[in-house]
Amino acid sequence: FGDWDVPKSITRSKTRLPRQSGLVDVPGVVEMLPGYDKPGLFDGLEAFSHIWLSFVFHQSVEQGWRERVRPPRLGGNRRKGVFATRSPFRPNHLGLSVVRLEQIQVEEGRVRLHVRGADLLDGTPVVDIKPYLPYVDAIPDATGGFAPHAPATSLQAVFSDRARGQLRVLPGGDELQMLIEQLVTLDPRPAYRKEGDEKRVYGMRLAGYNVRWQVSDKRATVLSIETNDPSWP
Repeated sequence: FGDWDVPKSITRSKTRLPRQSGLVDVPGVVEMLPGYDKPGLFDGLEAFSHIWLSFVFHQSVEQGWRERVRPPRLGGNRRKGVFATRSPFRPNHLGLSVVRLEQIQVEEGRVRLHVRGADLLDGTPVVDIKPYLPYVDAIPDATGGFAPHAPATSLQAVFSDRARGQLRVLPGGDELQMLIEQLVTLDPRPAYRKEGDEKRVYGMRLAGYNVRWQVSDKRATVLSIETNDPSWP
């Protein structure tokens, strides 16, 4: 992918990502590659609270694009034209997200942007960065078509005794628990699997851990937070 910039997000599974930026307080780091890591390129950006990230849906490139897609907000069973959706299966494979800028870190000649509210996978190529301008980028009377409001939480998150014990010994366990809760209460399961799958165990890679959960009666029970370390409880 040449000179694309690569952010490091804590999320690795695209089916478990927040479907829009800002829905979950996911932290991320945009690492600038040589040629674009000069501090002067970011002079003045620290005054902006939010930034736009233009990126590539790199995990969808090989699958091509689709003229009509099934948006999750419509239950995954109604088709709309691709240009009426934010589907990753686009002709140009480009995405656009607004995130909160928390810090511009300059260290050993490298520049990293620390952000919050990310909806990008670990390794997503970022192709451009622009400041968010509230006076033109926020339109109070805009309409949202078939997605007029943010999705409501549809599940209650509960943690098994094992998962709670694992969180207690983790550095930053409280923040990780909050992040898991925010993700699973939005029910990130594929729409076509939301009925009759009480026995199915779902998983995602999050902050280097394998998080496993199960859904039954509107409750998402987090079963475990595991690593590949054989000594892990």
